[in-house]
Amino acid sequence: MAGRYDSNPFDEDEVNPFADPAVRGKTSGQSNYSGGAFYTANPGSVPMATNSRLSPLPPEPADFSYDRGATIDIPLDSGKDLKKKEKELQAKEAELRKREQELKRREDVAARAGIVLEEKNWPPFLPIIHHDIANEIPIHLQRMQYVAFTTLLGLTACLLWNIVAVTTAWIKGYGVTIWFLAIIYFISGVPGAYVLWYRPLYRAMRTESAMKFGWFFLFYLLHIGFCIFAAVAPPIVFKGKSLTGILPAISVFSSHALVGIFYFIGFGLFCAESVISVWVIQQVYMYFRGSGKAAEMKREAARGAMRAAF
Repeated sequence: MAGRYDSNPFDEDEVNPFADPAVRGKTSGQSNYSGGAFYTANPGSVPMATNSRLSPLPPEPADFSYDRGATIDIPLDSGKDLKKKEKELQAKEAELRKREQELKRREDVAARAGIVLEEKNWPPFLPIIHHDIANEIPIHLQRMQYVAFTTLLGLTACLLWNIVAVTTAWIKGYGVTIWFLAIIYFISGVPGAYVLWYRPLYRAMRTESAMKFGWFFLFYLLHIGFCIFAAVAPPIVFKGKSLTGILPAISVFSSHALVGIFYFIGFGLFCAESVISVWVIQQVYMYFRGSGKAAEMKREAARGAMRAAF
């Protein structure tokens, strides 16, 4: 038994792995090289080591790119489809060109007839009218036009406050009739002012039309007369307390102080509107006389009278 375990298979022998296998086997004295592996002298023992050399992988081909160079067939439209689309595009282009020519023709006809296409742009949140002083009115007339526009807004504020004051009077027992009259003043007064005198002045400033100036003077004088009448508000023509003038304010203040204060505020608004309106008509008239439009208006009036006579 002792002889069986005399040789220790785990003893480290000084073996040169780069030496000749035949010499290495003789030097060790306990192992033989066969078939690429070392075995002990005892044929029944377990092999001590195996061959550690691995065969190299075959080289990759030069054009191997992990399918990055593979082509993908994308179906394209046939020549017939391309021609069809080209014809459709040409037809649409011809239709657009025709519409542009028609629009240009209409604009030319309107320009020759003196018709100006006005796009509604004011107020910005709900366009109702066309209004562009900065771009359409000459620079030296813009200040005058802005002040005239202020009187239009001032009249709107006066009539709106008139509704508020008359509503308080109605609540205090002065009857519903004055409230309905105040509503009528507002509904008819604001659009009427724009159509009758502000728009003629705007167009007169823009086109230098003498007849437009004459139309403005006629109805702006009526506007000033109404403002002065409303500031006084005598109990004639209109029912006295339907306008916030000085006379209704004194009458109402004695019995209802709050209603009287509202009427006094309305009186102040109508007074301010009257003063500014007088300044506007004075400035417009001075420009009208200085620009020679007065003489032109007289000549047009004379020609009109002669045509009417004949």
